[in-house]
Amino acid sequence: MRRPLILASASPQRRHLLKKLRRPFSIVPSHVSERSGEKNARKLVILLARRKALEIAKLHPEALVLGADTIVVCAGRIIGKPRNHSHALEILTLLSGRWQKVYTGVAVASDGGRKIISSAEVSSVLCRKLPEEKLRAFASKHLDKAGAYAIQDRKDPFVSRIKGEKDNVIGLPVTLVRRLLQRAG
Repeated sequence: MRRPLILASASPQRRHLLKKLRRPFSIVPSHVSERSGEKNARKLVILLARRKALEIAKLHPEALVLGADTIVVCAGRIIGKPRNHSHALEILTLLSGRWQKVYTGVAVASDGGRKIISSAEVSSVLCRKLPEEKLRAFASKHLDKAGAYAIQDRKDPFVSRIKGEKDNVIGLPVTLVRRLLQRAG
């Protein structure tokens, strides 16, 4: 019998993407701090994904717990979720007309956190150059997403090209998740 699967995230995008695996799961959002002094993007998303998975795994030792974290890197800056409208505008202005990398760390914890495996996926994204008035209007739309944009939104005019897995840019690289879950049992 397979162990229960728990997604340690309240993200509707991650919930939707995880359904692609056709495996039942429950949701227990993690509330760990996302603060870190880590400057390497790949290491940072793995660290945060592991924190999230471990917090929930300690409460549910019978389950496999999936944690994830996504950030954007552009012009040498690590960009998470915007703090407010003006921060979102600053982020979108930086990203406008530029390539950036989207990193998502994924961790699967089991046995109350005594076992954990993790990895990260990276995709490249090119954003359209938008005029300031469009960026201003767009800035409050996705305050809950790293980079302040959402490619899953059909009306999102910002992204022009993606190199890599689209699911990664949305927030959960399903192929990587499948591999980690298989390894975890």
